[in-house]
Amino acid sequence: MAGLEVQLAGLATLSQAQLRTEWRKYHKGQLMPLGLGRDLASRAIAWQMQERVRGGLATATRRELKRLVKQLAETGDIDLGKEPLLKPGTKLVRQWHGTIYHVLVLEDGFQFQDRHYRSLTPIAREITGAAWSGPRFFGLKDRSDAPR
Repeated sequence: MAGLEVQLAGLATLSQAQLRTEWRKYHKGQLMPLGLGRDLASRAIAWQMQERVRGGLATATRRELKRLVKQLAETGDIDLGKEPLLKPGTKLVRQWHGTIYHVLVLEDGFQFQDRHYRSLTPIAREITGAAWSGPRFFGLKDRSDAPR
């Protein structure tokens, strides 16, 4: 880890030519965009360095970012408060007709009865036998037509 800290600190001492070389090294041979300032280029290289050592974004975070990009492209706006983000390891508990059900939140979906699901809706359907919204069934989302 100390090696990474030294490399990150060293970015500030690089010449413009050395910075371009580092850019190509960490951005799959791509040329550094013209007009990209030194500060932003250093930050992008630092991100790539850290990602290689510590890992990148969680699968759920990447999926949420893709959803937001798609929403922005389609509507011209994004809704950051649409649904709460659940941290991996969170356990959702719901009682239905006298039976208590547990769902574990994973990085890339949910675990219910030793099976993996990409969303809560199929779990809610399995439990109820009806077409429920998974987030609504587990109390994560209010009915949109309910009075406030």
